[in-house]
Amino acid sequence: MSSIIRLLPDHVANQIAAGEVVQRPASVVKELVENAVDAGATSIQLLVKDAGKTLIQVMDNGKGMNETDARLCFERHATSKIALAEDLFRLKTKGFRGEALASIAAIAHVELKTKQADAELGTHLIIEGSKVVSQEVAVVPQGTSFSVKNLFFNIPARRNFLKSDTVEMRHVVDEFERVALAHPDIHFTLINNGSEMFNLPATNLRQRIVGVFGSKTNEKLVPVQETTEIVEVVGFVAKPEFAKKSRGEQFFFVNDRFIKSGYLHHAISAAFEGLLKEGTHPSYFLYLQVPENSIDINIHPTKTEIKFDDEQALYAILRATVKHSLGQFNVAPVLDFQRDQSLDTPYHLEGTKSVDPTIEINTGFNPFDAIKERPASSSASFSSKMNTGGSGLSSAPFRKEVPSQWETLYEGIPQEKETILASQHIFEQEVVTGSLFDADETESNAQNKTYQIHKKYIVSPIKSGMVIIDQRRAHQRVLYEQYLNDLHSNKNSSQQLLFPLSLYYATYEMELLQQMQDYLQQIGFVFDAFDTEKVVISGIPVAITESEVSIILEDLLSDMQSAFPTDKDVLKDRIAKSFAQSLAVKTGTFLNEKEQEHIVNSLFACTEPNVSPFLKPTFITMKVEDIDKKFIL
Repeated sequence: MSSIIRLLPDHVANQIAAGEVVQRPASVVKELVENAVDAGATSIQLLVKDAGKTLIQVMDNGKGMNETDARLCFERHATSKIALAEDLFRLKTKGFRGEALASIAAIAHVELKTKQADAELGTHLIIEGSKVVSQEVAVVPQGTSFSVKNLFFNIPARRNFLKSDTVEMRHVVDEFERVALAHPDIHFTLINNGSEMFNLPATNLRQRIVGVFGSKTNEKLVPVQETTEIVEVVGFVAKPEFAKKSRGEQFFFVNDRFIKSGYLHHAISAAFEGLLKEGTHPSYFLYLQVPENSIDINIHPTKTEIKFDDEQALYAILRATVKHSLGQFNVAPVLDFQRDQSLDTPYHLEGTKSVDPTIEINTGFNPFDAIKERPASSSASFSSKMNTGGSGLSSAPFRKEVPSQWETLYEGIPQEKETILASQHIFEQEVVTGSLFDADETESNAQNKTYQIHKKYIVSPIKSGMVIIDQRRAHQRVLYEQYLNDLHSNKNSSQQLLFPLSLYYATYEMELLQQMQDYLQQIGFVFDAFDTEKVVISGIPVAITESEVSIILEDLLSDMQSAFPTDKDVLKDRIAKSFAQSLAVKTGTFLNEKEQEHIVNSLFACTEPNVSPFLKPTFITMKVEDIDKKFIL
């Protein structure tokens, strides 16, 4: 009987490995940029076309490779990072498995140009689907340049599963930001479709964060620093008032490697306990330095998960460190009833020695000596003024004297009073017992009246029973159809702002706003200017207040980051849903009778009043028969 187990060819094995290592264009960006960092580069440039589907090019000025290394780096498990199994616990580089380049070459067209510093000529290598097309000597600059074209050209199923260019580019920017934040001493540049998105020169940690997320980020940051035997923690946390509804600006770096840890994230959230609004998340940029032998990185192919020797100790240290920083910079209140804030020593002056005052005091000074030396006449005149209430101050307390015969001040008033009373109207003394309305009309008005229960539901009586309406879902349906109609009819009404409103966003958020600019204008927004990190708004929709604009746009950007639709109708639907969810009346809001009636009438005027925009029921009906059954014993 013939054997059924066979050894897979290398190109098939590489395609299988690529399914774990390369999930989308952002995975290629991560691997190539991290390799450039490991090569000792001081300048790294990333070029992207069509969100990486057409081209991903990474150029660096690192140490480069010779002709043999350039060919060998595309083999499986070929690496310069480790040599022994023990090296896995002494890692100081980003990569170590030697699978990334082999996986990328198996599913794309790869072009490599590299040269070492002491070599006169470099190497130019072209690989398509794991097959070497050409390798020759070439004149190239020092360093390495990887060009990855036509990603997933031989795996069309994987290419079809990619999202829109906006979503894929967002993932590329995420990976770029993570590496750029981990290495502020390296100059990074990102060019997307010929336009420069980021140009981050080498600087310190705070300036790198500001360069990535915008100049307004600087005022949000609170420094964090602590050194212990287990871990050294440095970085920044954002002030509680700048907390966001999304978790975009949350970064943990362990030994300059970005990681994800729900356990450590909980420690930061615990430090902010009682300081954040419900539904918001703190922003933080924390860098942990731990011994290499106390962590295990070889857990997941993406290398974003790490196992620690003592996670409980790290949890306690992180929580205490962040809490200390928030209190140290007067962000969090301190419970001390005997404490006087005016006597607190500023943080930057702690440890400095106090200096004794140089003022000399005459301990023998007596102010009454000057009075004794005055002439007697002067003293007598002063004394008489004090006693008689002249220009001097009176020693007796001030008292307002009541004039005698005060009744004479009101002479003549009784006659006027009589005149006024005579001119007044005399009303009927008989009690009106009749009703202006018939009994049927009164009963009809009572049936049309609405009631609010627990500031959540609106109850409206009907002939067959009653309707119980969820006020938030109902209002969402009303607003959704209103904004969707505005987007399709191109009819909008705006209110001009007395002073234009300036809002600041990160680079990727500004790109999303620019793509949605036309649709937002159809709703009623008027934009004066779009900058790299600032948008100026001079007009807003009539139903929106100025204080709600930043909240609405922040919610909209958060919704669009996960999946940005390419179809215009789908995009309009997403915008209308986001606006309806942000502006709908919240559960727990008291509504007066007119507001209740407005929601009820507007809901049943909608085309689909039964469900909210998110396909949840807006109301239920209870018949009188159903209520009667509840009372049957």
